[in-house]
Amino acid sequence: MVLSRRLQQAIQEKKRAALLSIGSATLLLCLKTFLVWRTDSLGVLSEALHSGLDLVAAIITFLSVRVADQPADERHPYGHGKFENFSAFIETGLLVLTAIYIIYEAFSRLFFHSVHIQPSLIAILILGVALLIDMTRARALNKVARKHDSEALEADALHFSTDVWSTVVVILGVALVWAGNSWNMPWLSYADALAGLAVAGVILWVGSQLGRRTLDALLDAAPEGLQSEIVEAIGRMPGVLRVDRVRVRRAGNRHFVDATVSVPRTANLEQVHELTDAIEKRVADIVPADVVVHTEPRAPQDEHLFESIRAAAQRLGLAVHDITASQQEHYLFVELHLEVDENLSLRDAHARATELEESIQALGDGSSKLDVNIHIEPLGRHIATPDIGVGEMRQLEMAVEPFINHLQRNYDELINCHEVRVRQVEHHILVSCHCVMKGELPITRIHDVLAALEDLVKERFPQVSRVTIHPEPPEKA
Repeated sequence: MVLSRRLQQAIQEKKRAALLSIGSATLLLCLKTFLVWRTDSLGVLSEALHSGLDLVAAIITFLSVRVADQPADERHPYGHGKFENFSAFIETGLLVLTAIYIIYEAFSRLFFHSVHIQPSLIAILILGVALLIDMTRARALNKVARKHDSEALEADALHFSTDVWSTVVVILGVALVWAGNSWNMPWLSYADALAGLAVAGVILWVGSQLGRRTLDALLDAAPEGLQSEIVEAIGRMPGVLRVDRVRVRRAGNRHFVDATVSVPRTANLEQVHELTDAIEKRVADIVPADVVVHTEPRAPQDEHLFESIRAAAQRLGLAVHDITASQQEHYLFVELHLEVDENLSLRDAHARATELEESIQALGDGSSKLDVNIHIEPLGRHIATPDIGVGEMRQLEMAVEPFINHLQRNYDELINCHEVRVRQVEHHILVSCHCVMKGELPITRIHDVLAALEDLVKERFPQVSRVTIHPEPPEKA
């Protein structure tokens, strides 16, 4: 709701700026048309034509702002932002046509026929008032255009900015003609035509800059430097192996970014989703944009053999754990546990294991023979209900806990055992507990000690089918 209110405020502010531009352009056109009638000055005529163009441009700007801020719909899934670019392109064409007419009229007065100009002090004063209006509107439009990144308002501001310089040139031309008439220096009458040429030059220069930018937007040209900045920012993010492609396009004040990045092939779906969210936020820090990220799974250059094995299993839709490997002369012996659907027959489960074994053997580099041994175990999905016999299980709990704590004298790594739970599930007795171990020890050593403790518990209590020990450091106990 807050975002919607802010959006409405932005739209209203842009509309007010465009309406004020229409009012200012109308007032300037009236003033300069009056001066053309009084002075017959080409410079003033060029300014009147320029103001007439400003009025048309301001109307186009107002209409385009209204359309461009409409939300995306079924026919315009990318929004209506390009109406702003299109209106700016039309304004560029009007600028060029006006400049061509002014140049034609200037050369006609310079070389073919003369026009008697009647400058006056009131003409200079009126042009001064017009100059103040131009400066005020250009500053106000630029402020709103920068605030809301509106290309249409920026184009309108450029029109008023060129009016500022062209009006100064026309004032100078009229003043020189007035001085020539007053001091009997007829050659100064050419200053008016030259002033018109100067105005035309300013119009063409500004029009070319605006036209290039709007044409780039209409042709989906990437904003200069933005694409490389986004590529560099994404490439530095952890989890991104390589940035394959980034495409950027602009529609009005909105940007659309499509990025294709390479990610580790062992990353799971949730990790990839988190990474794409992070990429979208990082791009939004650079430029507000609608971002689409496509990920490609790749093998890192320094990928470990175990990661390659996990990736091979992942491609086959299989779950593996307890991967180990040992090098013996020209043999690399790999062992792992494969989890399969508990409802599969041995024949079907073995077929899956064989498929995985062939994929792992294909990872060999030829320097040594890759021998694979796969232990197959069911991937449990059944949620069992404990059997009756709570009293007997409670007695076993009370016996297991002191037994494990008694083993501290043989295993210095063990600090204490607690939270022992024993339950009988489908005629199998299962034991689970927490063991506090020395936190600075490597996990490989901890794993070996836990395996030994589990074997000792099953040896001491033969009725126990499985023992699961959760290790934790002292500070987490």
